[in-house]
Amino acid sequence: MEGLELISFEIISNVGMSKSLSIEAIREARKGNYEMADENLKRANQYLTDGHHAHASLIQQEAAGEKVDFSLILMHAEDQMMSAEIIKSLVEEMIEMYKDLKKA
Repeated sequence: MEGLELISFEIISNVGMSKSLSIEAIREARKGNYEMADENLKRANQYLTDGHHAHASLIQQEAAGEKVDFSLILMHAEDQMMSAEIIKSLVEEMIEMYKDLKKA
């Protein structure tokens, strides 16, 4: 495995961890463990950032004039990255809702 395939799997791996940690965060928040939820979200954000860095390397290659072949694996990686972003954003909002409900 090399080049585009390796970067694609790096994206998939990182954003997959981000999604898992985001889901763990909402589970912790539901139990009232907001500190653990926040820690999981911080870790989720770092994995998502790492996935974005890998993706940015492909964009930089193409911007430099290098041909970046399109592949189904890359499309899957980008889809997973977008879903990880959406999930993390929704989880952040849901955690705030749990906090608001607890105050009420």
